[in-house]
Amino acid sequence: MTNADVPIWEKYTLTIEKASKYFRIGENKLPKLAKENPTAGWVIMNGNRTQIKRK
Repeated sequence: MTNADVPIWEKYTLTIEKASKYFRIGENKLPKLAKENPTAGWVIMNGNRTQIKRK
């Protein structure tokens, strides 16, 4: 780990790949859930990239 790396438990948002490992949900299921619930409080759209709130 370098000085620039932030531990996953301190990050505010996670990518689909990291969120699927963190929450133990499949990488195909998580984007489907986010697409079905675009106004959910746990989904953040950053351009065309979907971010998942960790908390």
